[in-house]
Amino acid sequence: MTEIRPAVHPVDQRLPAPQLGALGLQHVLAMYAGAVAVPLIVGGAMRLPPADMAYLINADLLISGVATLIQCVGVWRFGVRLPLMQGCTFAAVAPMTLIATTGGGLPAIYGAVIVSGLFVVAVAPYFSRLLRFFPPLVTGTIITIIGVSLMPVAARWAGGGAGSPSFGEPRNLALAGGVLLLVICVYRFAPGFLSRIAVLIGIVAGTLVSIPFGFTDFSAVAGAGVFGISTPFHFGTPTFEVAAIISMIIVMLVSMTETTGDIVAVAEITESEVSPRRLADGLRADGLSTALGGVFNTFPYTAFAQNVGLVGLTGVRSRWVVAAAGGILVLLGLFPVLGAVVAAVPQPVLGGAGLAMFGTVAASGIRTLSKVDFTHNQNLLIVALSLGVGLIPVGVPEIYDGFPTWFQIIMHSGISAGSITVVLLNLLFNHLGAARLSGGAGRTPGSSS
Repeated sequence: MTEIRPAVHPVDQRLPAPQLGALGLQHVLAMYAGAVAVPLIVGGAMRLPPADMAYLINADLLISGVATLIQCVGVWRFGVRLPLMQGCTFAAVAPMTLIATTGGGLPAIYGAVIVSGLFVVAVAPYFSRLLRFFPPLVTGTIITIIGVSLMPVAARWAGGGAGSPSFGEPRNLALAGGVLLLVICVYRFAPGFLSRIAVLIGIVAGTLVSIPFGFTDFSAVAGAGVFGISTPFHFGTPTFEVAAIISMIIVMLVSMTETTGDIVAVAEITESEVSPRRLADGLRADGLSTALGGVFNTFPYTAFAQNVGLVGLTGVRSRWVVAAAGGILVLLGLFPVLGAVVAAVPQPVLGGAGLAMFGTVAASGIRTLSKVDFTHNQNLLIVALSLGVGLIPVGVPEIYDGFPTWFQIIMHSGISAGSITVVLLNLLFNHLGAARLSGGAGRTPGSSS
């Protein structure tokens, strides 16, 4: 009698190697600009020489790859084992720049990064117990905020990149629009596997078309090193300054909130269950990767929301695809010449692809909110206020510049501001209020459809 084997969940499906490579490269191209932005900003603030800047970028790519492999493949109790790309968190930029420019330098940054990473590993099991406060009302709002908050990133890419002298020129927008149109056409009309790599096809075709028009060139590839590896404590022995450590722990608490939203979002898209234990494994992976970052000359790590949109857009839910992307990042970190090739992709090309990906994230959030009951309760108000608070720093990025650094760390990110707001409002209206009215019994309006 033929043995009946249980069906493999799409998250655990292992695709043929050529497909893994193409789909993994698509994820890398989608997140590359964001992946190298943090070392560029921090290194630029410190006025590091080009050789040190290149070293920071290579270290970042290497540990991004390692962090992605830990998160997707899993090592013991580290890793959520879902298709999540890892990269440096933007929430850390402001405090790290402050630490770097007020005398502590990179050693003080790395000391604080190591301690904050170990802090996350220690508190992950306790933080994960808050999962019950993330019903569809909360997760749908967070996912929507993530998608909407990323749209300005795509818009800046489409315009030519923030600070570009040609920003907003019609030819930049035309290139971005052409890439977006190609992605749509491939996604709609191409057969089978080709439709799944619509973003990759759009990025590659857009890059090739852009070369004769002067959008980019590959001259930097010739000057890039063939091989290089980040060694521990390259910039000196870490120092452990209390103020720097406290500020970085605040960053990681914010990052844990964002990572929780990303994990819940990708679980929703891939139709996977997330238990408190599984969430703790994912958060623990963030902490381990962050501690490794402090050792290997890079910065705190978190899940990248950009790639959550790509999972939803392509419908490819295998974590092994993202693991392949992690392997590609490791190669880019070990072989700078490969990183130089990827870095030559023009910003408008990424912008066209980003509009599709980030819109998909927002649409996924709206789909989750469709499961929520909005009758005879305050759920509509909760969503409205949370979206409003979350989109304030998106629309007016400089609005909190006059506030203390710790406040900016929390509120400058629309994702963290909106996430904290929706969690607190859900507690106020659907937990504390429900407990008061019913003696603590019964379901809360935001907990189910």
